[in-house]
Amino acid sequence: MTTNNEVLSEVVARAKNWLSEVYDAETRKEVQRMLDQEDKTELIDSFYKDLEFGTGGLRGIMGAGSNRMNIYTVGAATQGLSNYLKKEFANQEIKVAIGYDCRNNSRLFAEKSADIFSANGIKVYLFEDLRPTPELSFAIRELGCQSGIILTASHNPKEYNGYKAYWTDGSQIVGPHDKNIIGEVQKVKAEDINFNKNEALIEILGEEMDNKFLAQVKTVSLAPELVAKYKDLKIVYTPIHGTGVKLIPAALEAFGFENVIHVPEQDVVSGDFPTVVSPNPEETAAMEMAMKKGAEVDADVVLASDPDADRLGVAVKNDKGEFIIINGNQTALLFIYYIITRMKESNALKGNEYVVKTIVSTEKIAEIAAKNGIEFFDVYTGFKYIAEVIRENEGVKRFIGGGEESFGFMPADFVRDKDAVSACALMGEIAAWAKDQGKSLYELIQDIYLEYGFSKEKMKYIVRQGKTGADEIKQMMVNFRTNPPKALGGSKMKIVKDYADLSEKNLLTGEVNKLDKKITADVMQFFTEDGTKISVRPSGTEPKIKFYFEVAGELKSRADFDAVDKAAEAKIEAIMAELDL
Repeated sequence: MTTNNEVLSEVVARAKNWLSEVYDAETRKEVQRMLDQEDKTELIDSFYKDLEFGTGGLRGIMGAGSNRMNIYTVGAATQGLSNYLKKEFANQEIKVAIGYDCRNNSRLFAEKSADIFSANGIKVYLFEDLRPTPELSFAIRELGCQSGIILTASHNPKEYNGYKAYWTDGSQIVGPHDKNIIGEVQKVKAEDINFNKNEALIEILGEEMDNKFLAQVKTVSLAPELVAKYKDLKIVYTPIHGTGVKLIPAALEAFGFENVIHVPEQDVVSGDFPTVVSPNPEETAAMEMAMKKGAEVDADVVLASDPDADRLGVAVKNDKGEFIIINGNQTALLFIYYIITRMKESNALKGNEYVVKTIVSTEKIAEIAAKNGIEFFDVYTGFKYIAEVIRENEGVKRFIGGGEESFGFMPADFVRDKDAVSACALMGEIAAWAKDQGKSLYELIQDIYLEYGFSKEKMKYIVRQGKTGADEIKQMMVNFRTNPPKALGGSKMKIVKDYADLSEKNLLTGEVNKLDKKITADVMQFFTEDGTKISVRPSGTEPKIKFYFEVAGELKSRADFDAVDKAAEAKIEAIMAELDL
């Protein structure tokens, strides 16, 4: 067993390596400061491990150290990716696209990455300024690149940055390339990183790519005549200081909306996110200013995007006239319901369409698809798995929408990642469609529950920082595996799915089946007799363990909605208490 003294001794040795001339003066000074401090907590957190280049890339707190986001950890990732691309595409011209968001150091990390790729003889397309993640995904496909990266930490707090890597189809990297790239990155030492850029291999991307992307976004529209009819629809939009300010108002305009109302304070691009604690549209505080503006102007819908404009937040007016944020499951339900219903109305369904959701997202999406004769796929968390399904069905079946509970939706396959640009424009169109029927978006959600049955979802996460936190999260998963709950919410446990060994156990019959998945994942799911579903998974990108709850209910009329919703909320709270959350 490793003692605290051994950990500290190892950390000090690792930190002292960063005092060599390979590292710049500023980095060496920062490392020396941490070594000199009496309290070694910061030193340990910065050096107790290498910042892991996981299957989604890098994400971490910015600063000096092997477990931090800095030009050396980013540089090692880029050098490792370069090495892998040169092996995989030997004797070919290799091209990569690079995007970045509003975060502090995103531009610096993007430029350093461009230097490294070009130093390795790789052609680089670097965006001139910050751009949404979905545009980077689109550009990879448009330019015929073998790979691409974007510097972003999505909706994380301002201390974080990240590095997401993409493959030839514009999706984040999946197996076997993900593991192979990780292997290459792990081999790279600081002295192996080639920062000597080749200017001739770096090309800047600008407005021309924006226009191509927006032309594709416009094709997502399913009811241009309704947008024309309701072009004055009041849409409040905030980018929460992020890249959405670049293209989402333009996308809404391309659809035909003429009354997009801004939140000027949040149009200010800043990695400090000055008006919010966390730039996450899932959190009420992040959308508070936009909802206030919505109330002021009596908006039809309030929209928000996160810093890299891949996630969208939607706030609607409830039956009391107050703006409330609908959760990511409800957002996905609105999209899937609208796309299928609208395509049926216009006889656009050919019989080969399909939709995709992630396993932790609402089961209602599967029910809507089934009742409408649309094929449905259930995948692991992450849009790279949605993209994988698209890749496997390319040219044979037609993708018409995919989403997950964490405020992400992709309405078309010209992008292979979450796409708040297209999704915001389409949500405006859904609001117009609802208005044409004399309904609000809130009433449209109720209509879905009336037709397909009620469900309520909630996500709770526990944050545990540093090494001790990571160990604690690991132990929680061990406990769930060795001692799963026998009942929850007053209902017996029926099915336990463990994606770590791909087993599905029926606790009532003793039957054990194998889950139909190519790879394993650190996820557990519990299903009770009354239709309650609980999913548990450690986050792959943050120091969190996440719990996803879904309880079923029956809604007979709009008048019953509040009571049914309240009962479901109480049930979720009771289950959380049982799980000691």
